[in-house]
Amino acid sequence: MVASAGHVDHGKSTVVRALTGHEPDRLAEERRRGLTIDLGFGWTQLDRSGWTAFVDVPGHVDFIRNMIAGVAVVDAALLVVDAREGWRTQTHEHLFILRTVGIAHVVAAVTKADTADDGRLAATMEQTRENLRTVGLDQAPVIACDAISGAGVHQLRGALDAMLAGLAPPRDRGRARLWVDRSFSIRGTGTVVTGGVTDGSLGVGDRVSIVGDAGPVDARIRAIEALGEARDGARPGGRAAINLARVDHRTIRRGDALVRPGEWHLTDTIDVELRVAPTLTHGVTRRGAFTAHIGTSSMAVPVRLIGGTEIAPGERGLARLHLPRRLPLVPGDRYVLVESGRSETIGGGEVLDVAPVVPVMRARPDRSIDRVVTERGWVAVDELELLTGVRCPPVIGRWVVHEDELRRQRGSLLDAVAASGSNGIPMDSLEERQLAVIEQLGTEQEVQLRGGVAVAPAQRDALDDHPFLRHLLDSPFQPPTAADEGVDQPTLIELRRRGLITSLDGLHFATSAIDQAADVFARLIGQHPEGVTIAQFRDALGTTRKWAMPILAHLDAGGISRRVDEVRVAGPRMRPASLKSV
Repeated sequence: MVASAGHVDHGKSTVVRALTGHEPDRLAEERRRGLTIDLGFGWTQLDRSGWTAFVDVPGHVDFIRNMIAGVAVVDAALLVVDAREGWRTQTHEHLFILRTVGIAHVVAAVTKADTADDGRLAATMEQTRENLRTVGLDQAPVIACDAISGAGVHQLRGALDAMLAGLAPPRDRGRARLWVDRSFSIRGTGTVVTGGVTDGSLGVGDRVSIVGDAGPVDARIRAIEALGEARDGARPGGRAAINLARVDHRTIRRGDALVRPGEWHLTDTIDVELRVAPTLTHGVTRRGAFTAHIGTSSMAVPVRLIGGTEIAPGERGLARLHLPRRLPLVPGDRYVLVESGRSETIGGGEVLDVAPVVPVMRARPDRSIDRVVTERGWVAVDELELLTGVRCPPVIGRWVVHEDELRRQRGSLLDAVAASGSNGIPMDSLEERQLAVIEQLGTEQEVQLRGGVAVAPAQRDALDDHPFLRHLLDSPFQPPTAADEGVDQPTLIELRRRGLITSLDGLHFATSAIDQAADVFARLIGQHPEGVTIAQFRDALGTTRKWAMPILAHLDAGGISRRVDEVRVAGPRMRPASLKSV
């Protein structure tokens, strides 16, 4: 998408009309006054970059809010300068806003060229190049044209086409967001919202939430239109009109966002960088009435400076903004800050943290993932992606953990296990994070995991030498019964709790015997991949059907084996250890 920018009455709408053939001024008042008040739209097909949407923004100072909404989600800009008037107040302000919201690709059109003499035209062209250079846009093309006569319009199209063809593909995080710039109803169709799509694709049938003043409101996408045609989906980097079911258009307004539920962190507090405009005649402090423009939203915000009390013109600082309502944001999103009392654009920049946890006096925000993890200690992988926009591999379980916090947790649990003696620590008494650490310690043989109990490796279980267990181990696949051995019920329960024995259909086996049986089954599968019969399994164990059947049923239930007609084949959870022994 391309947004127009420039001082009022410099011909932005006329240029967009000449490029696209569409009338961008939608309102009758705009056409009557010859003054763009709200956002207008048009599109055209360029030779190399294909279909391209244009957003025409108002240039008058009274409508700066609408201008910022128009450039919030575009990839590039068309900066329009009147050849006779040259650069004016809003030209400078619009260029600053473009750079503040991260637009680095600009083509400048010096318009009404037929009405200026050669000297004046050349001076405006040079002035435009110089002002672009001051903001790092040295390579931006500057094209003289006249939208009324058509002179230079072909060259302008070519410059726009070359710029857009060289852009990287729009960012796709796989989680779409549409910033609403219009909401209306069409008879027979229902609610329609329009806006630019970022960060992912939307599809017909998607269940979505409209995030606004009333909080998320559920809806469903009934139909999608882009560039005047019905579509199955809307991709990032383009504009779309979304027909919604189950929601009234009167509950949606410009500044709301459309997202899929659960895909975005909704925040009302953000830490940001604040780059102050070099043209200001005063520094920025916390004093003043401020308006933040984020996406297509505009809202009054208090500003708390971080690490200082004032940011001078042209300087960069840090700030915390408290939003009056929650928005779906991620680090890297851009914003513009306006001081309402003076009606001047004072700065803006990047969002750094969408969920600050450190008090403002100690906060040092940046976009580092390490900082987010350090400040929280533990962060679930899914939550970390919402907070940073980056998918990271887990360190343990489902979490990314700071190394100091993991070291502390490991030490604490090792101390607790050592202090628990032969009783150990029941794993069902641990909360989820502790359980993940205990399982890691078990894998590393720092602790022993016995039937749901964690004990120190050197700690010998008092029941390890129980006569009944020894007899079970001596005859693993034809074990004696508890009645024959005179074992009472409380002892059986404790042996089972500690994972020393496994009871199947009233028969008791040493748990290690079940592991051996799984290895035997794996070896048989290696010899008979078409399937293993009960008789083959029985004979391999050296036992009878009485003992083999409950063991085989247990392997079935655990997914190690799977019954197919009269044989067993490898199950989906056949253990790696068993496969290694084949």
